[in-house]
Amino acid sequence: MNPKTMSTRSRIIAGALVAAVAGTVTVGAVSANADQPETPAVAVAAKANTSDRNVTTVPVLTIDAATKAAEASLAAANKAGQHVSVAVVDRDGVTRVLLKGDGAGPQSAESATRKAFTAVSWNAPTSELAKRLAQAPGLKDIPNTLFLAGGAPVQSKGAPIAAIGVAGAPSGDQDEQFAEAGVATLGG
Repeated sequence: MNPKTMSTRSRIIAGALVAAVAGTVTVGAVSANADQPETPAVAVAAKANTSDRNVTTVPVLTIDAATKAAEASLAAANKAGQHVSVAVVDRDGVTRVLLKGDGAGPQSAESATRKAFTAVSWNAPTSELAKRLAQAPGLKDIPNTLFLAGGAPVQSKGAPIAAIGVAGAPSGDQDEQFAEAGVATLGG
């Protein structure tokens, strides 16, 4: 049919059909390509990025090890007749394991987490850090920290990779003993 002799209505319908066919072909091509593996250019670029010298690997405490340590801390507290909560955080202060022991107070879970966060942040037991407040009282204003005894860092080659915090015993010294019992199960 000659486009010059077609009515406006016929031209609109013909144009719509052409657009529909073109769209179907395009969608089909995209769908077919979606099932294809990466092109070599993309694979090469990804491979090149993995050898970037600006990337580092950091040791991480496994979830099994974190759970083992938390359970050991809780068992030490139970043996002493104390009702505590135990938190294990990773190097970034993210909670990996939190155990709220039977009979532990409502504040103990958050306190244990904050003690662990504080210990990993400074790579030191929180009992030592609490003593530093006399020289630097502003430390206590850092969010999510708690400068009370009961937090112990977990180290690998001298660097902090995690920490255990315990809260709920009548004294921070007891909390810290229970935290250290968890660290001891990790072999270091």
